Amino acid sequence: MQLNELETPVLVLDRNRMDRNIARLRERLAPFGVALRPHVKTNKSADVARRLGPPGTPITVSTLKEAEYFLDHGWTDILYAVGIVPSKLPHVERLARRGARLTLILDNAEAAAATSAYARDHGLQLPVLIEIDTDGHRSGVKPEDPVLLDIAARLSAREGEGAWVAGVLAHAGDSYNCRSTEAIAAMAEQERASAVRAAQRLREAGHAAPVVSVGSTPTAHFARSLDGVTEVRAGVFVFFDLVMNGLGVCRTDDIALSVLCTVIGHQEEKGWLITDAGWMAMSRDRGTARQPVDQGYGLVCDLEGRPLQDLVMIDANQEHGIVRHRTDPATTPMLPVGTLLRILPNHACATAAQHGAYAVVAGGTGVEAHWPRFGGW
Repeated sequence: MQLNELETPVLVLDRNRMDRNIARLRERLAPFGVALRPHVKTNKSADVARRLGPPGTPITVSTLKEAEYFLDHGWTDILYAVGIVPSKLPHVERLARRGARLTLILDNAEAAAATSAYARDHGLQLPVLIEIDTDGHRSGVKPEDPVLLDIAARLSAREGEGAWVAGVLAHAGDSYNCRSTEAIAAMAEQERASAVRAAQRLREAGHAAPVVSVGSTPTAHFARSLDGVTEVRAGVFVFFDLVMNGLGVCRTDDIALSVLCTVIGHQEEKGWLITDAGWMAMSRDRGTARQPVDQGYGLVCDLEGRPLQDLVMIDANQEHGIVRHRTDPATTPMLPVGTLLRILPNHACATAAQHGAYAVVAGGTGVEAHWPRFGGW
């Protein structure tokens, strides 16, 4: 089957680009001697995850539904990288009883006490990472905050005794706001140093805290030192997207994900092409709007995946996309109705979440497989 035989819109995955992206990060991390624990929230597909390694590979998830799905497909070493709450602990127990070695994270004494009590009462061994705030981006405890040790005190200091302090976790989410690769490298060092310092404080207080987990796709690619780090997490590196391109982490021809769509009409006086891929196909994500180059809702390519000069998806309705020349609407080519286009996404995670499967190609337009993916919680 060929791409031009598919009913649009369709999520297209270029396997060659994906494999190249995976190899690039593994090669970059190899000299540091750290483990890569890929985040599978972006792909939500066992077929994609197998390109990252066999089921014994450690993975990161963002939902317990992801943990259950990947456990069903053979992965057992799973980090659930969203703060745990008591209502989810029965689900955690079910996964643990089935053989998952599920590591949890938290950043407050209430969650620590609840997790510890549940593990004790139900005879569970639950490794716990304390989330560290390294950049003010989101959740976590500052590395020098006294509450870090208060949280740890609610947990066991010894492995195998209920819920125990397995170490620390940090996510340099503010790296997405950097404006140069030098700034990303500085953010990576800030992330590393903060996480290592937090782990040091825990160890001085009697907790083994063997794990120091850091990561984001930008910092993973530009970190200059990972001393004291045991594992790196990254997810969108598998596909890349326009936000990563805008940060200088990848080129446009590294982006493995696109949405195949069809020109369904024109508004010539406005310089518009109308397609059948609106925000339901592309998502509402406008992450490049904060970057020096605003890519609208996506960068427009031809059927072979080659960018068309300065054509972007400037607006979106639910099922209609509006494509126009970036700066001069009068020069928008009025491509014939029926023309197939591919749109590179701003945010691979958000765009992929709109679809139920990948149409897999290998650098051309021949579809070699359809790989299912899932969504929800």
